[in-house]
Amino acid sequence: MLRTDLDHSMHASEDCPPVRWRVSEGLVGYEHAVAEMELQVGLIADGKADELVWLVEHPPLYTAGTSANQKDLIEPDRFPVFATGRGGEYTYHGPGQRVAYVMLDLKRRRQDVRAYVAALEEVVIRTLEAMNVKGERREDRVGVWVRRPEKPTLPDGTVAEDKIAALGIRLRRWVSFHGLSINVDPDLAHFTGIVPCGISAHGVTSLVDLGLPVMMADVDMRLREAFEDVFGPTINEG
Repeated sequence: MLRTDLDHSMHASEDCPPVRWRVSEGLVGYEHAVAEMELQVGLIADGKADELVWLVEHPPLYTAGTSANQKDLIEPDRFPVFATGRGGEYTYHGPGQRVAYVMLDLKRRRQDVRAYVAALEEVVIRTLEAMNVKGERREDRVGVWVRRPEKPTLPDGTVAEDKIAALGIRLRRWVSFHGLSINVDPDLAHFTGIVPCGISAHGVTSLVDLGLPVMMADVDMRLREAFEDVFGPTINEG
């Protein structure tokens, strides 16, 4: 079932400065990323820094959200595992996956967590749409999904679906952090060490797996355009 009852716009008031847009080259360690988010969230909450979206890639690792079930960590020794304060369950991050850490002051936008999550999903859906991929929401599953009619149907007779983007957020003083990840061209075999997001009935896919030989820079460009549509203007950090 699709969620269509929400207004996805989360623009700030016109007097707010543009959101800083940062892209890191190479692989960023997870602990460094969390420390940087903690710093930036504090500055934003105190009015000492403008909002920030930070795009990174990580080395292979698993993260455990606040709802993670230990039994869903199938191969605990395969990659480093990090407990994290974001919502959700186990997630994989690694090369070929675009992670967007989104640090926004919802007091300047809408103090509505459900609407914020839906807005992040909308950013992903519009990013995929720009590359002719139809991403969809599901009422009972956070994230963005694609139908795979070429795969065997599920036991209940419905069309197979794969997850292409994950979401996990946290708020502190109404400033968001963590964010979303889009599978561009990660090693999909790396997901087999966990039950991604606690969901075993569905698989995981990527843009390249769907037959789109896109580069990370192409995805970044479309992601930024979609973000600006939903959240408002951005400016290169520097």
